[in-house]
Amino acid sequence: MSSLVRPFQNALAGPSKIARPAAHQLHTSAPAPLAKAGPLSPRPAEVPGLSGKGGALRMIMFGKPGAGKGTLSGRLVKKYDLLSLSTGDLLRQHIAERTEVGLLAEKIVASGGLIPDDVMLRVLTSKLDGLRDKHWILDGFPRTLGQGKLLDDHLRAQNMPLSLVVNLDVPDSIILNRISDRWVHLPSGRVYNMSYNRPKVDGFDDETGEPLTKRPDDNPEIFARRLEQFYESTSPLLDFYAAQQASARSATQLVTLSGNTSDEIWPLLEKAVTHAAPGLRMREDERRRASIQEAMILGDRKAAKSPYGQGPLYAVKL
Repeated sequence: MSSLVRPFQNALAGPSKIARPAAHQLHTSAPAPLAKAGPLSPRPAEVPGLSGKGGALRMIMFGKPGAGKGTLSGRLVKKYDLLSLSTGDLLRQHIAERTEVGLLAEKIVASGGLIPDDVMLRVLTSKLDGLRDKHWILDGFPRTLGQGKLLDDHLRAQNMPLSLVVNLDVPDSIILNRISDRWVHLPSGRVYNMSYNRPKVDGFDDETGEPLTKRPDDNPEIFARRLEQFYESTSPLLDFYAAQQASARSATQLVTLSGNTSDEIWPLLEKAVTHAAPGLRMREDERRRASIQEAMILGDRKAAKSPYGQGPLYAVKL
C-alpha cells in the first residue's frame, strides 16, 4: 500500500500526517501557519491582514480539492454584484467564436499539447481588461507560480492589481470525510452528502428518482494524489502573494480562512470580501430579501414590547 495513501485511509480513526514541504504541513486539526505570511488564520470575530483599502474587488481563491471553493464562490456571486470568470469557459468561448487566440488554442489542443501560460493569459486578459471598475473573482487561474507572476505583472501594468487572495484551510480528515460521504446525480450535477445533506431516499435523486453515483475521483488514493499536486503547485503561489502583501507598495491582501465547513468559513469570507471592497453591493433581489427580513425582525421586537402580549400589534383585540 502506498505510504502516501495510508494516512488518508486511517484519517477517520485519528490524526495523521503525510510528508510535504515544511512551509505548508498537512494537518487534520489546527492549521499550520503560512510561511512568511504572518498570523493569517482568523478568529471567528476577525480577519487579520485586511487593510480596508477599498476599490474594485479583484479576487482569487485557493483551497484543497474538496475544500468548498465552488460552494463559497457560488454564494458570493449569488449574493453580491460580482462576476465569476472561469478560464475554461473563456477558452471555450474563444474557440467557438474563432478568435485569433481561440484558433491558436484549438490547434494546440488538437495536437495533444498543453496550452502555454502566455496563451492562457491572453484568453483571460481579453476579458479582464474590459472590467476595470467591476468586481470579479477568478476561477481556475493561476494554478502555478509562473501563471501567478504573469497575471500579477499584467494587472499591475494595467494599474488594476489583485485586491484579495483567499486561502481556504480545511483539515484533511474533514475533506476525506466529505468526499467519502458524497454522492452525485451526474445529469443535473446535484450533490448529496450522507452526513449533512442526505437524499430523501438513500441512493436516489430527490427530483428525478434516478440513481446516484460516486465521482470517480472520490476515493482516498486519488484524493492523496490531488492533494499532493495541490501543495506542490499552490505553496509557491501562496508564498509569492505573502511576499506581495509584505511589500508596502502592494495593494494585494492575503488571508487564510480556517474552518471545518463552508458554513463556518462563509461569515469570515464575507467579512474579508466586504472589508477589501467596501463598495461591493448586494444584488437587488438579495437587498430586497434582507430588507424584508429586517422588517420582520423589527416587527417581532415591537410585538414583544407590546403591553398586550407577544403577538403583532395589528392582531390585538381591545
